[in-house]
Amino acid sequence: MPKTSARLLALLSLLQARRDWPGALLAERLDVSSRTVRRDVDRLRELGYPIAAFKGPEGGYRLEAGAELPPLLFDDEQAVALALALQVVTTSGAGVEEAAARALNTVRQVMPARLRHRVDALKVTTVERTATGQGAQVGSGTLAALGSAVHAREVLRFDYAAPVGDRADHPPRRAEPHHLVTCAGRWYLVAWDLDRDDWRTFRADRITPRVPTGPRFSAREVPGGDVAAFVAGRFRGSGTPGDHPCRGEVILHTAAASVAPYAFDGIVEELGPDRCRLVLGAWSWHGLAATIGRFDAAIEVVGPAELTAAFAHLARRYADAASPDRPTGTASAGP
Repeated sequence: MPKTSARLLALLSLLQARRDWPGALLAERLDVSSRTVRRDVDRLRELGYPIAAFKGPEGGYRLEAGAELPPLLFDDEQAVALALALQVVTTSGAGVEEAAARALNTVRQVMPARLRHRVDALKVTTVERTATGQGAQVGSGTLAALGSAVHAREVLRFDYAAPVGDRADHPPRRAEPHHLVTCAGRWYLVAWDLDRDDWRTFRADRITPRVPTGPRFSAREVPGGDVAAFVAGRFRGSGTPGDHPCRGEVILHTAAASVAPYAFDGIVEELGPDRCRLVLGAWSWHGLAATIGRFDAAIEVVGPAELTAAFAHLARRYADAASPDRPTGTASAGP
């Protein structure tokens, strides 16, 4: 029979794994008698765990929420996931950064060395984006491998899945991994691409690391020195940190209150009950015109001329799409 302390931890782990446990099944899983299970449940109650007994053909136990937080038990993957989540929250801007940092330090201190090394290797930068993205699942093993390569400053060799529709056979990639970034529900690796001799932002869900890793390298500084600003600039379509490459100004014939929640990082100025000024940026002039066109309102273009031309081009394209006489497979001319 296992020692009492080890048996209590095993019992607590089982109670956390599912809602209801018949007493006989607990006894079988722990290889003890039902009487021993009852005694161990009483010991856990004395430690502050709110364990309720329920009636039934066999009777059993349920771990419920309590008024106080008793000691918690996590398996290895849960502990690493908790530490990773806390690390993200420390830069989330949610107003609980200090508490999250203290909680992360507490969790890290009680971790065994093998888990503490994994957590220390996962240094995460959070990039804020107003637009929400569709998150993609990344295996914990992949994140651990990427984090370890970043921490050790070792060249990473990996296969990078091609976008949907691209069936070409792409060779493995080689890069110096510098930062692991989370943004809008997705994970990214910021790295110096050794084959293209330039900075790249790779989607982590498309990376399959190869082993072993390559030689160690000296750390580089991302352009501008701020990884969050650098990645945000890449998402805006700019090769360097800073503003959008295309920025325009319009007057919308609608209330400012109906525009502001959907203006992303744009500037909205109220000009009257049914008029507002919108200054907005985007990765291209056509993209900017299409974004502004989402608002159900009349539009006056203030400038620049490139934005006016983009609206004209989209107008021709939409007119062609709406024309019943438009031949199948044709497209409107470019700007």
